[in-house]
Amino acid sequence: MDLASFLTSVLTSFVIFVVLVLVFTFLSRRPGNAPVYYPSLLLRGLDPWEGRRRGTRSPFGWIRDALSASETDVIAAGGVDAAVYLVFLSSVLSILVYSGIVLLPVLLPVAGTDRGLELTAAAGIRPKNDDKNNSAPELPEIQRLALSNIQEGSMRLWAFLLSVYWVSFVTYFVLWKSYKHVSNLRATARSTPDVKPEEFAVLVRDVPRSYPDETIKDSVDSYFRALHPNTFYRSMVVTDHTKADKIYLEIEEHKKKIARAEVVYANSTTESNPEGIKPTHRTGFLGLIGKKVDTIEYCSEQIKELLPKLEAEQKTTLRDKQQRAAIVFFNSRSAAVSASQTLHAQVFDKWTVMEAPEPRDIIWPNLSRNIYERQIRQVVVYSIVFLAVVFYMVPITAVSAISTLENLRKVLPFLKVVVDPPVIKTVLQAYLPQIALIVFLALLPAFLMFLSKGEGIPSQSHVVRATSGKYFYFIVFNVFLVYTLGKTLFASLKTILDNANINVIINMLATSLPGGATFFLTFVALKFFVGYGLELSRLVPLIIFHLKRKYLCKTEDEVKTAWAPGDLGYSTRVPNDLLIATVVLCYSVMAPLIVLFGVAYFALGWLIAKNQVLRVYVPCYESNGRMWPHMHTRIIAALLLYQATMIGVIGLKKFYYSPILLPLLPISFIFAYICHMRFYPAFAKTPLEVAQHELKETPNMDAIYTAYIPQCLKPDKLEDLDAFEDAQSHTTSRAPSI
Repeated sequence: MDLASFLTSVLTSFVIFVVLVLVFTFLSRRPGNAPVYYPSLLLRGLDPWEGRRRGTRSPFGWIRDALSASETDVIAAGGVDAAVYLVFLSSVLSILVYSGIVLLPVLLPVAGTDRGLELTAAAGIRPKNDDKNNSAPELPEIQRLALSNIQEGSMRLWAFLLSVYWVSFVTYFVLWKSYKHVSNLRATARSTPDVKPEEFAVLVRDVPRSYPDETIKDSVDSYFRALHPNTFYRSMVVTDHTKADKIYLEIEEHKKKIARAEVVYANSTTESNPEGIKPTHRTGFLGLIGKKVDTIEYCSEQIKELLPKLEAEQKTTLRDKQQRAAIVFFNSRSAAVSASQTLHAQVFDKWTVMEAPEPRDIIWPNLSRNIYERQIRQVVVYSIVFLAVVFYMVPITAVSAISTLENLRKVLPFLKVVVDPPVIKTVLQAYLPQIALIVFLALLPAFLMFLSKGEGIPSQSHVVRATSGKYFYFIVFNVFLVYTLGKTLFASLKTILDNANINVIINMLATSLPGGATFFLTFVALKFFVGYGLELSRLVPLIIFHLKRKYLCKTEDEVKTAWAPGDLGYSTRVPNDLLIATVVLCYSVMAPLIVLFGVAYFALGWLIAKNQVLRVYVPCYESNGRMWPHMHTRIIAALLLYQATMIGVIGLKKFYYSPILLPLLPISFIFAYICHMRFYPAFAKTPLEVAQHELKETPNMDAIYTAYIPQCLKPDKLEDLDAFEDAQSHTTSRAPSI
């Protein structure tokens, strides 16, 4: 990519971003759009325009509000997980800022004043141009400021070698501080005086088969009452409530139809027609065929028929569909923590006890899977992921090879008429490869989420972490490694065939690999300018909301569902951010200009993410920062990849002192090991010193117990809990709790 195409890409992306910010500023001030731009505030009962008039709001007021908001404000709005995500963004930003302070003023002059590319081109190592006049090979201006412009064996390479050490130790310093900070955040969240149901419960899996004359519920109660006589409160056996849930959802759907029909009927009454028109629908497929019925009467009759079925199914589910897993409750937080960290059974495949997830975080169908099934499923899933990575290499490599404009012209000659005009050619050169790659990768996350759930993981937050890890390694391997090497080898294939000399090939790779930074410069620019612009402007959710409200929504509940914002989407957001961090780290020394783009990406990302957390997104669960060790490990992986890449690239430059970089790899492993040993145990388990803090009120154990009852089985009143528990036991009355 030449300088004109690069500047076109960056400037066009910047113009799009400015336009999207102006659109956001205009649209966010209109009261009718408040559910799209301020749903989090509305759900918390706050006024989006409190303390300022809508018509006089500054276009940059959101920036001021985001910068002035404290970490406490972020936790109150989006939870600890959102605060930890912002710590992740600020950590990578700090790494790049501290690194850039040295890299930019030192490496740019060192690279820009050398003549490595000219000498390489003169020696005929670079691939020849397709033009007839090959006397003056074109040298991309951007590469003159990169490592590729340094001559082989030059003493200037010392600056690049020492810079690798600088970036590495900056990363160690920032990650250590961040891990310590997040560990304190998690400890504070777990020791708050507020009563949280998950802090009084443990999840028990692999419950052994009970005796013929007792239920699983009786077996769990007797086992834990014997081991924890003073702290055991109650147990709730997991059941297969699929059928009950289906009936419950049918009832709820009929209730929604009644509410909608009543609104439509009320709106149809006029002075000329005071009786109105009763809504009707057909009972067949999608309401298109079948008998035509009065909606209100039909749905009311259906509810009357389904309620006895639900009640009967609830009894059957509680009595006959018990699974070999349970939620066990204790009367104090410290007792639950102690139980979750205690080895209960002599053999590993019985009575597996762990901290219970949040009630809204649980994946109920996965709880009953035994340990052998979980291990087999994990092996199968990771085998599928491995095969997917391998087979995705083929289309990714094909995309990287043919998505450049010149290659498309060769493969599809009839496109020359369309793409040869200068304006179209410049735009396509700037955007075509990046857009093709982004679209190609958009198909992957849902597939990986499905696989992760199939492992038998008990909580949604754990599934998100597992999906994020798979997605990160997938995109780093296929996008960064395969794309870079595939494009380099494809572009230089003729040179390799014409010069079957190992020295020529090594020289070509040493020149071409750093030159690949141009693609990633535009890739990062496209991601943060256009991606963050769309994130801030929320044009797609805005259009969808207004279409639904105008043509589909009749009741307040339907309108509220139409603007429900969801959460940040960590399963895709975190891996994509980690990909950018990996790319910027790996090219930070090879092409220092990319550091500026990395700083812009993470600074803008931090600012916009903070605004969205405070005003837009609503958390679906709370894991108290459990994602951080995952983020930390992947940053270390990116650092190791960066160090290995630099060892290879500087070695290809025939710099005999390049082995000095080798100690960095064991240093990084040692650093990761120390961090894991020092901080990770407090993330895997809750420390007792954290759990023993006093509560501000005596916990309502019945309310804690009820929080874990599936909605389709939940009794109408707390007084019915005893009957609910007795339904899982052969006994006629519940044994008193100690």
